[in-house]
Amino acid sequence: MSKPIPRSETAPESLVEAERRRGRGARSNHSGRFESERRTVFDDGWESMGELEALRTEVYQEPARSIITRNQSPDISFDQSINPYRGCEHGCIYCYARPTHCYLGHSAGLDFETKLYAKTNAAELLEKELASKAYKPKVIALGTNTDPYQPIEREQRITRRILEVLERTGHPVGIVTKSALVLRDVDILSRMAARGLAKVALSVTTLDRTIARAMEPRAVTPAKRLEAVRGLSEAGVPVSVMVAPIIPGLTDSEIERILEAARDAGAREAGYVLLRLPLELKDVFREWLASEFPDRADRVINLLRSMHGGEDYVAEFKVRQKGRGPYADQIALRFRLALKRLGLNQRHHALRLDLFQPPVPKGQQMRLL
Repeated sequence: MSKPIPRSETAPESLVEAERRRGRGARSNHSGRFESERRTVFDDGWESMGELEALRTEVYQEPARSIITRNQSPDISFDQSINPYRGCEHGCIYCYARPTHCYLGHSAGLDFETKLYAKTNAAELLEKELASKAYKPKVIALGTNTDPYQPIEREQRITRRILEVLERTGHPVGIVTKSALVLRDVDILSRMAARGLAKVALSVTTLDRTIARAMEPRAVTPAKRLEAVRGLSEAGVPVSVMVAPIIPGLTDSEIERILEAARDAGAREAGYVLLRLPLELKDVFREWLASEFPDRADRVINLLRSMHGGEDYVAEFKVRQKGRGPYADQIALRFRLALKRLGLNQRHHALRLDLFQPPVPKGQQMRLL
């Protein structure tokens, strides 16, 4: 059963029963900012809670109207991106994309990791957009919002079809993922990399399997991600590691160990992003933190707020990803020193744009050279 509760309330009884959310990241499923009321599960005394099944992953087919998203943010390294999926089954509790699910009328909590949308016509749309006479080639970033290699990619294969289009047209791509499933497509990626058209960044947040399992419940283990780094590197694919996000008071002590393990696995570049808690995510993350690490919860939030002027999050460009203040400066210095000691970031792998050949739409004549 359910009942509306005030938006500001975060009572313990609003948390979804542990057995129902087993293997999930979020603890609740509060309505988003666009909803007029918030709903919560409660026990009515008739043992109705026992009738509720465990949360299952639902995948909705979503034919998209356009597929390439343009970016104008000055602190992001790409100009255009593609996200094959909305929502992400990995369930990473810190994911800054969670609030985007609220635009769909869903929750940034459990809905984000159980109600997924697959853009089934992504490859066809991409081919059409690349064929436009007005299109100018720029590196396409794949997986900037949700992971292009999350578990449902095994069946949907949307990411692979996108890569097939990009390889066929000689278009450069940069991939961000935390999944070892990327190795499935090493055949395409190695061929593209040999032409200067592909690179991959693996996200490694922690080397502690216990923390990783709690924080990223359906993502592969840190060891598997490092194996993916090694596999890509051995196949000739330029690979980097993103220590992202760094959670102060929880994972920041691992910066140097992660970078060393990444270097040993074959990574030659690395970067980091500080934990970001925009909109609904701040409540989702606080609930999880209080549940999993109650002894560290206050310290984590206080350190984070110290890097955002006393707020949970500041959306200001150049600040939102790295923070400011003494603790933020300390993290940045440690990262720079580790990069120098390990010989990382000595060379930047720029991708080629000059090999792009626009696809020929069906029924049209091929372009003359």
